[in-house]
Amino acid sequence: MILYHGSNTDIEKIDLNICHPNKDFGRGFYLTDIQEQAEQMDIRRTRITGEGSPIVSKFNFDEELLSTNKLNIKIFDSPTEEWALFVLNNRNGGSHQFDIVIGPIADDGVVFQLERYMQKIIPLDVLVKELTYRKLNKQYYFGTEKAILELQKI
Repeated sequence: MILYHGSNTDIEKIDLNICHPNKDFGRGFYLTDIQEQAEQMDIRRTRITGEGSPIVSKFNFDEELLSTNKLNIKIFDSPTEEWALFVLNNRNGGSHQFDIVIGPIADDGVVFQLERYMQKIIPLDVLVKELTYRKLNKQYYFGTEKAILELQKI
């Protein structure tokens, strides 16, 4: 399968040390299987940094690895209580042992709902219900060198 990464620079070599912490699935390299989503991200990233130019880097990933035991993989098919708590944990500096995590992106609207939950304005079941109605795009997190080795630049 082809995965896309939108940024303000072409990614030739993935360096996990420069990846930002406290993201949805933790510090790691994030991709999408939706080219348009990566294109929107590269424009956003360029605007935020004020440097470089929008560019989408493409990587090939052997999807069959998702059904083997070679990597420790977690897949969230939709927003669930487990997904919401996982995102909260990672955004608050927590960690996990997965090489790859696949699941919905917590956009600004999702972050708002997560904040409401953390402030005890809404309970967990209401949080999940609110998130379920949103159209959430999928993201692919590669968080270990072992996982990064499975990406081939196109």
